[in-house]
Amino acid sequence: MKVYEKNPPACECEEVHADIVEKRRDEMPDQSTLYDLSDFFKILGDSTRMSILYAIDGGSMCVCDIAALLGMTKSAVSHQLKILRQSDLVTYRKTGKNVFYALADDHVRDIIEKALEHIKE
Repeated sequence: MKVYEKNPPACECEEVHADIVEKRRDEMPDQSTLYDLSDFFKILGDSTRMSILYAIDGGSMCVCDIAALLGMTKSAVSHQLKILRQSDLVTYRKTGKNVFYALADDHVRDIIEKALEHIKE
């Protein structure tokens, strides 16, 4: 567990470092992209959706199996999967009456793994 300072240091100067500010301004994504990025993390900010993503990280699973693993109803899992699907985080394939879900791509897996690695530091 990290220990945080009670009173972190504050900048006491009034000088604006214009060269740094301008460089960062040029590197910043536009507002629309930042909005989309924020929405992306809101989707990942739900523990139920994160549990589903983590469950299917090991390979595709049908809705019934995800529900059994997480102790949820199929309806609740399907609702969350719809949100994940609309956000392009998962894909699905239908086989008979079963619908199998998987992570959309390796980027999703990388994000989950990096976040987990950060949490465990």
